[in-house]
Amino acid sequence: MIANIILYILFGLLFLGVAAVIIFDNGDSGTKMAWLLTITLLPLVGILLYLMCGINYRNHYFFQRRHKAAIDKFRAEYDPVIHSLLGSDPPFDAVREDFRPLAKLLANIETGTNLSTGNSFEIITSGSRKQELLMKDIADAKESIHLEYFHFGNDRGGREVLELLEKKAREGVEIRFLNENIANFPIPSSYYNKMRKSGIEVERFTNSKQGILSLPMKLNYRNHRKVVVIDGKIGYTGGMNINNHYFFQWRDTHLRIEGNAVAALQASFLDSWMTSGGTLKQPLSHYFKVFKEPVDGPFRDKTMQIVPDESDSVWPLIHMGYEWMLQNAKDYIYMQTPYFVPPESFLVALKSAALRGVDVRIMFPEKVDTPLMAAANKAYYLECMEAGVKLYERGGEFIHSKTAVCDDYLSLIGTANIDIRSLNLNHEINAYIYDTQTAVANKEIFLKDMEISTLLEPQSWRARRKWYQMLVSRILRLFAGIL
Repeated sequence: MIANIILYILFGLLFLGVAAVIIFDNGDSGTKMAWLLTITLLPLVGILLYLMCGINYRNHYFFQRRHKAAIDKFRAEYDPVIHSLLGSDPPFDAVREDFRPLAKLLANIETGTNLSTGNSFEIITSGSRKQELLMKDIADAKESIHLEYFHFGNDRGGREVLELLEKKAREGVEIRFLNENIANFPIPSSYYNKMRKSGIEVERFTNSKQGILSLPMKLNYRNHRKVVVIDGKIGYTGGMNINNHYFFQWRDTHLRIEGNAVAALQASFLDSWMTSGGTLKQPLSHYFKVFKEPVDGPFRDKTMQIVPDESDSVWPLIHMGYEWMLQNAKDYIYMQTPYFVPPESFLVALKSAALRGVDVRIMFPEKVDTPLMAAANKAYYLECMEAGVKLYERGGEFIHSKTAVCDDYLSLIGTANIDIRSLNLNHEINAYIYDTQTAVANKEIFLKDMEISTLLEPQSWRARRKWYQMLVSRILRLFAGIL
């Protein structure tokens, strides 16, 4: 009897403690009310879910502690080369005046300046093209190859890249691979052990040495980035992972970059690498190269900003950047995303832009790769259409692109979906390009995709939706924060 009373008291204290954490959190009030309702109706399950998925860890001491090794390394070895690439005054004058506030917003000192001029790049819209370019660049590597991928498949596409990486490792090239935990769970450890035996250094995004305190990150905070840096001179980022889907089956958008923007990709990788327990064989400056003149490329001498975002940071920069675009677009903003579970503030900015006359278009895949996300996406369609947002479902192969283009000047190509997970939880990285030629090209890519897309209409959308489909979508919307 006494033991039961003690258990009830302890559980009551736990309940009150969790409720207090929820109440005093600085997050969205609607989200807090949803969690309070959950732990009230389902106390045990609700508390466990909240501890695993609900706590707002942005800029939490847990992340700051994990981050310390990387911060100390950069501070100790912050030489003039690194300073010139990451710490000097940003060239804001190179950005058109009306977009300068966005560049200043995104130039967060915590992640380096990340705004640079003189960059050359290629916009890649087919997996076969990415595979071709990446394989050639890996084959030509002389010093180092750094890879950070949400998913690196144990399939034909993945193994072809891996075999070449193993060959380069045996030749003496330093190769480091940062492996996300959750997305690669089905892949056996032998796959990574084979990498290590060839000389490739492999680290998991959440290092097992971090113990039980890493559990929240393993379950809910994931590294969704796709980054390659070769010899500090060539960088890749965008939506494409390394596996058969991206190389042979899906439609996606990626960037191959040469120029000083590669330094920002390198800094982001090294930060994540050391935070995850990785080490370096050379001084930090060895991995950074300065470009004094633009190299040739399909798009040459462009101003670009690389923006990493993660729960380590105080501010959700990618989320804030999207909302700035929606609030300040004058003529149009076209976006592509496979997953659409936006935060409420994003949804308000989206509808407000359309209601004030901006041509707002969002393109989704006609068939989403997972039934859960397909139903969750559709929970938001009707209210967007009623506000004047034009929604397109693209036929053909699954489109995985995460892009935006605004007012024939700003282009965004990156890893972040328009969902709560990407905008507020995951490690993501987006490239912002301030240039008319690039924006017009990206708009043409969007319009080309429109040729095999269907514009959704509110009336026909209501007619085709079954009551149970609407119910499932509404229920999933309640769990938007953990999808």
